[in-house]
Amino acid sequence: MARISVLMGIYNCAITLPEALDSLFAQTYQDFKIILCDDGSSDSTYAVAKSYADKHDNIVLIKNEKNMGLNYTLNHCLENADTEYCARMDGDDISLPTRFEKEINFLDEHPEFDIVTTPMKHFDENGIYRVGKGGFEPKLTDFPKFSPFCHAPCMVRTKAYQAVGGYTVAENLLREEDYHLWIKMYEKGFRGYTLEEPLYMMRDDRNAAKRRTFKVRKNEAYVKHLAVKMLGLPFYYNFYCIVPLIKGIMPNWLFYLLYKLK
Repeated sequence: MARISVLMGIYNCAITLPEALDSLFAQTYQDFKIILCDDGSSDSTYAVAKSYADKHDNIVLIKNEKNMGLNYTLNHCLENADTEYCARMDGDDISLPTRFEKEINFLDEHPEFDIVTTPMKHFDENGIYRVGKGGFEPKLTDFPKFSPFCHAPCMVRTKAYQAVGGYTVAENLLREEDYHLWIKMYEKGFRGYTLEEPLYMMRDDRNAAKRRTFKVRKNEAYVKHLAVKMLGLPFYYNFYCIVPLIKGIMPNWLFYLLYKLK
């Protein structure tokens, strides 16, 4: 039996999906299966996924009858995960060759941790324009400030997913399902770490963060409040709840400058 289930919710990514899947089959660690769930795509994403599933016996291909969102879709993937570890991957990104090897070695060697992830290299058609930072274990007091782990490059012990019932499906968690997941896991006593080396390439429009709707900003503020409440932090940490709302009304030039400096 494989040791890793790769959870991939795919939606209208027919053009980029082959590169994403090819990056998994180029991994130096190959003891995994891939669970692909098409979330009601309107392009040829499902057909591309099926062409790979027909060639590789370690791909499980499922689909939703209609578009349900990432949290529901990843839970659908989790229903088919029967391995020790679950890793994430998006259909428009690239995992660098040693990602799985280094993540699973870390979890095998550090039983005190249940989540591991890596920084990401953000890229677009013009190349890499930002690289995240790693080499840290977040503290409880970090949670109201920022989502402590990059979601797409993560690897998590399956028991941690099971202990919190997977992703919470709710309208007020739209685009914040991973942030809420980490809060639930830390509330249960699980811990995580971000490796120092970037091992994941995220295809990311340079202006995507600024285009987040005010509704999504409100959801982020709500999740920050949940972090304070669920993790038993002092009330004044709710101050961080207003930060996403300020970002939502910030001038474009100032937001982009701050985003570049992160």
